[in-house]
Amino acid sequence: MDDSHGLRASVRTKDGWAVRHAVVTVTDLAGRQVAREGTGEDGVLAAGPLPAGTYTVIVTAAGYQPSASTLIVHGSGAADLGTLVLARAGGADLPPPGPWTIDPAHSTVGAVAQHLGLSSVRGRFGMFEGRIDIAEPVEASRVRARIEAASIDTGNKLRDDHLRSADFMNVDVHPVIEYEGDGLTAAGPDRWTVHGRLTLNGVTRPVDLDMTFLGSGGDPWGGVRAAFRATAELRRAEFGIRYNEVLEAGIAMVGESLRVELDIQVVQGAELPQV
Repeated sequence: MDDSHGLRASVRTKDGWAVRHAVVTVTDLAGRQVAREGTGEDGVLAAGPLPAGTYTVIVTAAGYQPSASTLIVHGSGAADLGTLVLARAGGADLPPPGPWTIDPAHSTVGAVAQHLGLSSVRGRFGMFEGRIDIAEPVEASRVRARIEAASIDTGNKLRDDHLRSADFMNVDVHPVIEYEGDGLTAAGPDRWTVHGRLTLNGVTRPVDLDMTFLGSGGDPWGGVRAAFRATAELRRAEFGIRYNEVLEAGIAMVGESLRVELDIQVVQGAELPQV
């Protein structure tokens, strides 16, 4: 079927995401269905021509509110619907495109490790900076962050000094932990997967973040802020951190996996405001 001059549309969210596998149904004025097509992975619909007339177009997709509009088709049968926008069911719109700077005073970069296979030890980094560049389309958004490895704080000086040593992060040789994210994939209402690379202990490995958008709004100083929560699971050995002391009972002192927990607040703009 030649659909080069037929029914065409692009289905996207309010914040620019392509809506994959949306269903576009076309009915005539009597309510009879005359066409029913789905969008591809890129959110684009391409179908055959329609007879001349006036139609109702209904767009549906799982997790989104339905949308209806009127379509008038002329004698050629071509009908370009342009961009059809769907609102997420229960979701929030992403903040507008542009640079957003991480506010360390209202953000937390933490990690959780297992101790003796029984309890969790929590730590946080006190010094970090970063920026999120929200793109249009949002799939091309980028994240950049730098963490001072020596700023680790677990509430115990002896443990913190050990974590800074060559047994773990070797901060004298590798003082900075870096994350670079290049691209997002929608994972549900207000949830995305950030695809990126983490450099830790001088080793760079692919690490994806499971990110949730918590919302955005104005602040008392005339700025605009947004908040995100993200997590990731790391294996220490993949970053060359192989230290472990095994007790006589065969129990490892420190677990092999590490859970990263991020609560991030960003301010609109390329740098933090002076407040």
